[in-house]
Amino acid sequence: MSVINVNIPDHLQINDFEIKMIIASRLFEEGKLSSGQAAEIVGLSKRAFLELVGKYGVSVFAYTYEELDEDLKNV
Repeated sequence: MSVINVNIPDHLQINDFEIKMIIASRLFEEGKLSSGQAAEIVGLSKRAFLELVGKYGVSVFAYTYEELDEDLKNV
C-alpha cells in the first residue's frame, strides 16, 4: 500500500478520518474499490462503511437518486 502526504489547509477543519472517507467513498463510487476494500482503507467494518458512505454523497446502489425516481415513476 502506498502512503501519500497531502497538505490540507487548517481552515478546512477536516480530520484524517474524513479525508480517508472522502477518498475511499469516491473510489468505491467509481468501482475502483469494493466496499470491503474501501472499508479497510478507512479502518471500518464493511457494514459501518456502507452505513456512512451515504453521508459522502455515494449510493450503495447502482442508481442515482434521479434515476431511481424516474424508474419509480414508470412503475
